[in-house]
Amino acid sequence: MEDLKKKIRSFTEVCDSDMEFGLRFFRKKTFKKGAFLLKPDQYIGDFYFMKEGCVSYYTVEQGTARVMEFFTEGYFFTDLYAYIQEIPSVAYLEALEDITVYTISKTDQQKVFDHSHQLERFGRLSMQRTFVINFQRINQHRNLTNQERYLELLKKRPTLFQRVPQYLIASYLGLTPVGLSKIRKRLSEKG
Repeated sequence: MEDLKKKIRSFTEVCDSDMEFGLRFFRKKTFKKGAFLLKPDQYIGDFYFMKEGCVSYYTVEQGTARVMEFFTEGYFFTDLYAYIQEIPSVAYLEALEDITVYTISKTDQQKVFDHSHQLERFGRLSMQRTFVINFQRINQHRNLTNQERYLELLKKRPTLFQRVPQYLIASYLGLTPVGLSKIRKRLSEKG
C-alpha cells in the first residue's frame, strides 16, 4: 500500500496515525482482463485506486462505445457522478488488462473523512483535481484539432498506445478508427 500512501500524500500532508487509520479500510482486489467493475443500471458504492492495470470508462450510445477515460496506475477512479448522486450508473468500468486495485466503500470513506480532517482535505483536493482534468479535456475537444488531441495524448500518456486497442483510443479522442489511422499515417509520412 506504499503507492496508495504516496499518492494520498501527493495531495496533502497526512500524519502517520491518520494514514494508518484510513488505509485499514482499503481492500486489495484483483480482476481479470474483460471483467466489469460496473455496468449500466448498477449502483457504485466503491472508490478505487489503481495499483496495476488499465480500466476503460465508457458509455454505449447507438451501439457505439464512447470512451470517457482510461484509468491506469496511480489513478483514483469510480463513476463519480453516479457515486456522488447515489444513482444507477449509465457507464461501464471494464478491465482492459488484469488489474489490481485498492477499494474503499462509500460508507468506510465517510468514516475516514469524519475521523481525519487531513484525509477529508485529501478527498476534497482529489475531487477538485478530477474536476479540473475533466474540464481541460472538454476544452481540448472543443478547441484542438483531431491531430492536436492525438499529439497531446501521445505526449501525456504514451504508454496507452501499447496497452489499449486503437479503436478505443479513437473513441476517446472523438475519432473513428479510420480517422485515427489517417492521422497516424500523415504524421509518419512527415517524420
